[in-house]
Amino acid sequence: MLSPARIAVLVSGGGTNLQALLDAQAAGRLPSGEIVLVVASNPGAYALERAKKAGVPGFAVSRRELGSQEAFEEDISALLRQYQVDLIILAGFLSILSADFTAKWPRRILNIHPSLIPAFCGKGMYGLKVHEAALAKGVKVTGATVHFVNEIPDGGEILLQKAVDILPGDTAEVLQRRVMEQAEWILLPQAAELVSAEIVKGRT
Repeated sequence: MLSPARIAVLVSGGGTNLQALLDAQAAGRLPSGEIVLVVASNPGAYALERAKKAGVPGFAVSRRELGSQEAFEEDISALLRQYQVDLIILAGFLSILSADFTAKWPRRILNIHPSLIPAFCGKGMYGLKVHEAALAKGVKVTGATVHFVNEIPDGGEILLQKAVDILPGDTAEVLQRRVMEQAEWILLPQAAELVSAEIVKGRT
């Protein structure tokens, strides 16, 4: 039996997508991967509490405290090396990673975005802002996208997408919850398993 791909999850806030990954792993839906590290860009992120409850090492790396993007990414890279990480998953990670960083991880960084890319994506489009933009535009269908990360925000190759209906009377908060439940929490574990299986297969 080949050892599973070693996954780091990078987070900034509550960690609901991290929880979806942890739950998938506990349920046996991530057989090719193992979450070995959680890194939060915000020391107060509740995601670190979720990691602790699951017995996964969690660390806070603050760009503000370190003073530069280079120092921030070097601290993250040191943790990735220490835990021998194969795959990085951005799960509500609000810091943009530099081209230098992403170039070192081709097809090994996944991100989940709460819209059907190329709609409502790119710099500054995250969290509730995405859903507010979808409602303002009057689209009838939105969804979520898992894509590989490159130097362009939300610009990498698309791996999985799932559509979610927008209903009359939706607020951004209601829509955000529906997209999470019907798309994000389903797609992200699926994508993690797909890429982890590819990594494991590549070792043979």
